[in-house]
Amino acid sequence: MGERDVRMASGTGRWIVFTTVLGSGMVLLDSTVVNVALPHIGEDLDADMGALQWTVNAYMLTLAGLILLGGALGDRYGRRRVFVIGVVWFAVASLLCGLAPNAGILIAARALQGVGGALLTPGSLALIQASFHEDDRAKAVGLWSGFGGVGAAIGPFVGGWLVDGPGWRWVFLLNVPLAALCVPVALRHVPESRDETAHGRFDVLGAVLGAAALGLVTYALIGAAWWAGAVGVVLGAAFVMVERRRGERAMAPPSIFASRMFTAVNLVTLCVYAAFGGFFFLAALQLQVVSGYSALGAGTALLPTTVLMLLLSAKSGEVGERIGPRIPLTVGPLLCAAGMLLMLRVGEDASYVRDVLPAVLVLGLGMTALVAPLTATVLASVDVGRAGLASGINNAAARAAGLLAVAALPLLAGMGPEAYLSATEFDETFRRAMPMCAGILVVGAVLAWTTMRTRPAGAECHPECRVHCGVTSPPLDPGERDAGR
Repeated sequence: MGERDVRMASGTGRWIVFTTVLGSGMVLLDSTVVNVALPHIGEDLDADMGALQWTVNAYMLTLAGLILLGGALGDRYGRRRVFVIGVVWFAVASLLCGLAPNAGILIAARALQGVGGALLTPGSLALIQASFHEDDRAKAVGLWSGFGGVGAAIGPFVGGWLVDGPGWRWVFLLNVPLAALCVPVALRHVPESRDETAHGRFDVLGAVLGAAALGLVTYALIGAAWWAGAVGVVLGAAFVMVERRRGERAMAPPSIFASRMFTAVNLVTLCVYAAFGGFFFLAALQLQVVSGYSALGAGTALLPTTVLMLLLSAKSGEVGERIGPRIPLTVGPLLCAAGMLLMLRVGEDASYVRDVLPAVLVLGLGMTALVAPLTATVLASVDVGRAGLASGINNAAARAAGLLAVAALPLLAGMGPEAYLSATEFDETFRRAMPMCAGILVVGAVLAWTTMRTRPAGAECHPECRVHCGVTSPPLDPGERDAGR
């Protein structure tokens, strides 16, 4: 570990918070703003529904598949070094996205963006944990989380403003000047740190097999290429075998799933974030294609969800500490399911106050109730030394769930390749998709009720959970990461 002696009041401390917020903010923005740009991307690049799904999923695929490996690389070779490489990589990929002449190049560039995100995301918080004096660490993490939460909350609004103003390409091009500011600050002011105990080979094979399995299954769901699904299942089985053979040196060591609580909370995570991924992908399209909202209007319409999470996450975490995870992780998904069913009222000429606002408020309350207790339960379900690994697996599982939902929901709802160009067709399929999302959440609530403890499990609300409003994944805690070694 590096020297942990930086104080929050020092110039170095403020610069560390600034650059880590800026770096992680780029990833948070690109996880949320792209959805509101999809109709414009489709029209400009003459893309079908499958291409729009891949615009979201190519990014999620590489980010989910490589985020554990990215954390391990930072621990081994230097967290600042890998963070800076990730920021530069992300910026170059963003430039390619902004200049993409067709959907194929955009999708490839989005996959490259995800690689950059996997390198910089784990390092962002790990740099704070490794740099600050123990008396200031919680405050620094709180500031990082708070500023990041604000960025995530306003992301859809900023994305909508850019799409309706200079154009959808600026959703990506905005990252280039942000990175140009972030990199020199990091190199000049952020101390390098690494885990001196890290040794052995990285689990590159496990990461490649996991990502390839996810990618092929996603391809099968979007393109109806069932051979790809079969190959994906085979590669998934090979991933499990490789992880078992590597044991404790695996990216996702099987022994961590020996904890019944850890396995259960990850199953709940899969259900919850699959529903969230499908909802936010389709809701942004519904508001624009069917209800006639502008991109800015659609982004603003969904803003109350993230604002509620921003304001109430800390209180939710405190409640979870007192009463345990069972009730929050049961009530939260049920509230979210109710919010998604209320979205069935959103159709042509929908009134925001009467139809949209009640749905997003109920959804936001549900998300607020469950996210902080979910993360705290993940961290409490394993030994302290494995907290970073557990958090990374949980974060990757959430992103993978969203990825598969974006691929599967349009297929299950019967959306054709040109569905987003027809208000009538999209509205019909949206009304079939929302009950499916709600049903997945009900399954998550049942799992939580039957597997979680009724009394506190010793889980505390960590600083990174206190101000959180990311809708694509739960907070990531670096802990003492041993993944991939």
